[in-house]
Amino acid sequence: MVEELLTAAAATGAAGVAYLAAAARVVKQYERGVVFRLGRLHGEARRPGFTLIVPFVDRLHKVNLQIVTMPVPAQEGITRDNVTVRVDAVVYFKVVNAPAALVNVEDYRFAVSQMAQTSLRSIIGKSDLDDLLSNREKLNQGLELMIDSPAVGWGVQIDRVEIKDVSLPDTMKRSMARQAEADRERRARVINADAELQASRKLAEAAQQMADTPSALQLRLLQTIVAVAAEKNSTLVLPFPVELLRFLERAARNPVPQERALEEPGPPAGRRGHGDGEGAAAEEEERGRGEDAGRGPAPDFGRLAPDTGRQAAPSSAPTSARPGPGPGPAAGPGQVTRERPRTGA
Repeated sequence: MVEELLTAAAATGAAGVAYLAAAARVVKQYERGVVFRLGRLHGEARRPGFTLIVPFVDRLHKVNLQIVTMPVPAQEGITRDNVTVRVDAVVYFKVVNAPAALVNVEDYRFAVSQMAQTSLRSIIGKSDLDDLLSNREKLNQGLELMIDSPAVGWGVQIDRVEIKDVSLPDTMKRSMARQAEADRERRARVINADAELQASRKLAEAAQQMADTPSALQLRLLQTIVAVAAEKNSTLVLPFPVELLRFLERAARNPVPQERALEEPGPPAGRRGHGDGEGAAAEEEERGRGEDAGRGPAPDFGRLAPDTGRQAAPSSAPTSARPGPGPGPAAGPGQVTRERPRTGA
């Protein structure tokens, strides 16, 4: 009798252990357990920890509540300004209602992925290329709202949506590169022009200061010579006096006429006395002597005439008469003396 009781107790204990092993479930901290009893939703979601279900009657489904990172495949579309782009993104979401995630949608992961792709293509068509490249925060918010609206009924909450990359055609990349290069060159020219303007103002102030203090220019010249001499080169520096440059500048401003420099001083024409006639005669005589000296001695036509019993007529040149047989006065320069023609006996 005792043996039968012990055997029954052992069988009952074994059955209880088997039942407990079949009914015991453990729900992790980041999970929630949803129980379906005979195919119907039973009660609320089980909390984390140890829980029991009815074996062969209940089915426990565990739902992960962690944030899921889901990459969205690259979607190709045409922007509002007719530019073909290829955009990919990433979606961060989590389950906030475990029973709704199991009951309201067959596969909430696949549903969120398809909704993200559709919303991304819609965002591409509604945006400009500049917005896709520079105003991504606004696009991310709009994309998040578009995905989150239907996901609320699925027990899913969209935590964040980010556009990862925007792929452009090669021609568009080259065009944008040329545009950016032109813009940078324009800004560089503006900065360079501004620097030149500031430098010119400083140089004007320095020139004004040196004009007020001439010795400063000499000091600057010496500093330049020292700077050039410090380098090991073959440059020859010849300092040029600044005073000489100023003298040449003043001479160029006030030129002296050559006629005035070569003109000899003499009495004014209006103040000549009575001896002006004699002076004019002397000048005329000197001018004549100079002409005769340039021409040479006049030919003697009397000697050149043939011996025909007559002599050539005397030339029209003036002759000087001799008073007697003796030698007369010496002929002056440019004058010709002629003998008196003899008469036949």
